[in-house]
Amino acid sequence: MPIYEYRCKKCHNEFECLVLGDEEGISCPECNARRVERLMSACSSKSSGNFTSSSGPSGCSSCSSTNCSSCH
Repeated sequence: MPIYEYRCKKCHNEFECLVLGDEEGISCPECNARRVERLMSACSSKSSGNFTSSSGPSGCSSCSSTNCSSCH
């Protein structure tokens, strides 16, 4: 069950939402607008104690370290 990030086109609020199938019912939790856009975000996973990130060779998207164990 993926968690997606969205931005409201009305109030520009960014929020996360667990999507259980159809994205038709997604609305902004701040203003209840249904005009939202799904954002592209980096994802990461943990396997055997190591973090892998889709942000590229620099390691984590939130730091400049090449070793994720230094920030997680």
